Amino acid sequence: MTYNFEKYQLFIATVNKLADQLSSLHKGHMQCRKGCDLCCMNYRIFPVEYFAIQQALQQKPVETQESKEGSCIFLKDHACQVYEHRPVICRTHGLPLLFMNDDQWELSACELNFTEFDDEEFSAENTFPQDQFNSRLFMINKEFIAVNKLDYSEFDLLDMKDLHSR
Repeated sequence: MTYNFEKYQLFIATVNKLADQLSSLHKGHMQCRKGCDLCCMNYRIFPVEYFAIQQALQQKPVETQESKEGSCIFLKDHACQVYEHRPVICRTHGLPLLFMNDDQWELSACELNFTEFDDEEFSAENTFPQDQFNSRLFMINKEFIAVNKLDYSEFDLLDMKDLHSR
């Protein structure tokens, strides 16, 4: 089955633009580069992301690896084989993420990044607004499920490790 991913792809372009801007702004503190795979895990993702990756794999198959200790099946020789089609969580890992938790704003970043950076220096202008983007992704996913009459709820998440078997 072929799905229309136009809204998702436009959303990904927006995520990429902000991620690139933040990566450039924080380049002196970012350790993320090819070979760094600390965050490459078997994530559970929305169906819209899952099926977008699945469709990409149908067009260009890749060899998957066995998931060891929750690692990503698309990680080979410390590089992502589906980098162009990776889910949002992978696109934003390492960046300073701002989100609401228990009625207060929290900041999250990779333990390898920002080791010599004062948390007070972070603001809404130099962090990734995770809640805002997660909400948009949720709504795109909800519409994707409805339009394609898929047997999932908007709250279902799918294991990336299952992509190799479908």
